[in-house]
Amino acid sequence: MRAQIVWFTATAVAALVTVGAGAQSPTPMSDKAGHKASQVITEWKATPREVAQKMIGKYGEPNEVTANRLIWHNNGPWKITELVNEEIPHDFPVPHKDMLYQAIGYRIDPEKATALLSYDGSVILERTKGLIAARCDKEEMNFLAVNLANDVATGKKSVGDARRFYAESAMAMMKENKVGEYLKGFQFKVPSGDQGDRDKPFGPMGTSMKQQ
Repeated sequence: MRAQIVWFTATAVAALVTVGAGAQSPTPMSDKAGHKASQVITEWKATPREVAQKMIGKYGEPNEVTANRLIWHNNGPWKITELVNEEIPHDFPVPHKDMLYQAIGYRIDPEKATALLSYDGSVILERTKGLIAARCDKEEMNFLAVNLANDVATGKKSVGDARRFYAESAMAMMKENKVGEYLKGFQFKVPSGDQGDRDKPFGPMGTSMKQQ
């Protein structure tokens, strides 16, 4: 009887070792072979899926892939492109959905922030990190938004002029399939290097923390 128990125990342990050897720990979707963006987006909403197909066709497979997010780093003229399986309502210049975020390095003048946000609520400013971005449903609209943001920041256009130019350019693209230069690429020299504004330590507290 004792010999039978020992044999059974050894067999069970061997079986467990065999099963364990074949098992794999969970791996993030972005690291799994075969879980490419083109497969993931089959479950996405219609508009984000269509945008994803265009971005993959233009820039190739993203650097990061999750169930609801695709991210490209340094793709073309952009520092980062992020596409989400989400439809964010935006009514300017006409009702549509935003989901494609694209950013470049750009030093933000805090005094210009209010004007930039008044011009377009889908222009996103990251002063500390040194990024200016736009979020829309088309890359052409993001080019347009950032080009006009630069015009506002540099005093080339007023907020009202920029909004009018944006609306007219968007309508021309939708109704006449006319793509102006502001929608094809950047009409200014994109700054290189770190554009972040770290601000300054605040009073004695900031000084003491800096010395630690």
